Amino acid sequence: MSQPRLIHIIDDEDSVRRSASFMLKTSGFSVQAWPSGVAFLKEVRHVDMGCILLDVRMPEMDGLEVQRTLHERGVTMPIIILTGHGDVSIAVRAMKAGAVDFIEKPFEKTVLLAAIESAFERLDASGEASSRAEEAAVVLAALSPREREVLEGLAQGLPNKTIAYDLGISARTVEVHRANVMTKLGARSLSDALRIAFAAGLGSEKA
Repeated sequence: MSQPRLIHIIDDEDSVRRSASFMLKTSGFSVQAWPSGVAFLKEVRHVDMGCILLDVRMPEMDGLEVQRTLHERGVTMPIIILTGHGDVSIAVRAMKAGAVDFIEKPFEKTVLLAAIESAFERLDASGEASSRAEEAAVVLAALSPREREVLEGLAQGLPNKTIAYDLGISARTVEVHRANVMTKLGARSLSDALRIAFAAGLGSEKA
């Protein structure tokens, strides 16, 4: 029998580490919990490969800094960002930097497990970036020019009001276009839409 998949939980809240560890262990995963990004980075050369659940809001070093440092060190473990603040701009930055998904706390078990499944699929299937880009380009071709502009704004981490101002339309119209974009892309969440947008090269104009 193969060994259970490993999850590294990096979160400064003890209650989150405990509850997530219990949830994942009862779902058949192996878990290692870390109280900070600094603690994980100190040992990262010696830890086993797995999926990283990374909290954004932590003292000493926030999740985006940890993510950037892991990338600089050549660590290729897939990362799922945990945020309790619903900050779209942070989620966009994390996904631009290679995160598999972002999940708002408190998270549902089914949502977390789906994200972890995607993370391990990415770990198992490397070297598919070019095919993803081609697929994304085909899907984006179904969007109208205005819908593509709205998606570009979302990929840059802009809120609806800013997108509306930049395009000279109402925020309500942006919401309508955004809903149409989600439908046409077959996206169940913003992170799904962002993955497609980034694969097609959108969102590169602003950090």
